[in-house]
Amino acid sequence: MFTVRVTAQPPVSAPTGTAGRAPAWADAGLVSGEAVELDVRAARLGSRVLALLLDIVAQAVLTLLLAILLSTLAVPLLPSGLVDGAFFEGLATVFLVFALVGYPVLFERFCHGRTPGKMAVGLRVVSVDGGPVGLRQSLTRALVGVAVEWPGLVLPLLSWVAGVTVMLTDRRGRRLGDLVAGTMVVHTRTTRSWRPTPMIIPPLVGWAATLDLTRMDDALALAVRQYLTRAHGFAEPSRTRLAQGLWSEMAAVTSPPPPRGVPEQLLLATVLAERNRRGSLRLRRTRAVTATLWPELNPAPQLTPTPRLTPASAAVPGSAPNAVRPSVPTARTGPPATPPTLG
Repeated sequence: MFTVRVTAQPPVSAPTGTAGRAPAWADAGLVSGEAVELDVRAARLGSRVLALLLDIVAQAVLTLLLAILLSTLAVPLLPSGLVDGAFFEGLATVFLVFALVGYPVLFERFCHGRTPGKMAVGLRVVSVDGGPVGLRQSLTRALVGVAVEWPGLVLPLLSWVAGVTVMLTDRRGRRLGDLVAGTMVVHTRTTRSWRPTPMIIPPLVGWAATLDLTRMDDALALAVRQYLTRAHGFAEPSRTRLAQGLWSEMAAVTSPPPPRGVPEQLLLATVLAERNRRGSLRLRRTRAVTATLWPELNPAPQLTPTPRLTPASAAVPGSAPNAVRPSVPTARTGPPATPPTLG
């Protein structure tokens, strides 16, 4: 599953400097058949090497388990004349081919382009057009990878350098096997940085306390909240223009006017934080009134008294020796008893 991002306006050209460069998330360049850009990011060298290391560990463990099972179950059942050095060499070759070729092909075929290492890192193999990877493509990737990439049967050291160079220079981070098979590796998890609740800066605390927010509706508050959580992903000057447009709408329904020289984004965050604070106080008061009028809705926890056993010396005649008496004596309803007088 990919997130679809529809661009309603032509993208604004970002400045060439790193300070004004828009954050490039969807750099895979995948476009669906409906001309909609897919919001996915191409996997680079670091994440792919990490996934490869995890897959190497999984391949070694799987090969070891298969060898143990075969040596303990299948080999004793074979005739003694068939089991010799050549048999074990051929068996080792079969295991090696299965680990290096069969392992990625089977997992990419039945797990939607993901091996265990790619699952752990959050990667997936797809076609260059964004479609699912096919069996021939997975087999081609695996054969090219074994021959010239990992473990690199043809000129290992030189092929490793060539593979890393291709991945670093390719715009989508593809390796030689991806170029031959027409595939690429993309991230399946999007980066979502933690965005805290908008706070009120100290110079605006006094102004925020005097705001009249009675005419501010929920739709405008939701639009401001969405802008504040996504503003880091907008490029200039679109970010400033959108903030100015939202503030013009908010200024028309709030009063008094803000101090001069404060950026619109800080004003939006201040108004939204003050609205959230007042909403929390209102909810707290409502719950307190509800608990007062209808205490049965919020019953207080009751502690069950621990029963105490009656001592044997104070037990009532005819009662059981382990009788249980109430922890709190019952109240008398009649007049208090008069102590006897000694004559």
